[in-house]
Amino acid sequence: MLFLQYQKCTTCQKAKKWLDEHELSYTDRPIREENPTYDELKAWTAQSRLPLKRFFNTSGLLYKELQLKEKLPAMTEEEQLQLLASDGMLVRRPLLVTEKAVLVGFRPAEWEAALLK
Repeated sequence: MLFLQYQKCTTCQKAKKWLDEHELSYTDRPIREENPTYDELKAWTAQSRLPLKRFFNTSGLLYKELQLKEKLPAMTEEEQLQLLASDGMLVRRPLLVTEKAVLVGFRPAEWEAALLK
């Protein structure tokens, strides 16, 4: 499993603690320093079957500074993926990628259903 997180994010810290408590092995990747690539994001969004908007960190400062709430609806999927790939702080976190699932954000019940059953 690949666990993308931002070290200062409290939700990421909770998710990491959850993974450790359930003794699940993962590769830890700092999202700010090692931003997901365009190709990774394209594959993960397709695998997740979630709307692309769910991959944006809508509560982040950069999202607000760039006024993406107003701009995203007019952007193509290609443009949105390029934008996400340009800065890890735009990507919602934590992001957990497994062979079978891509989990965006931390919802313990969702993670339990995807990883423990």
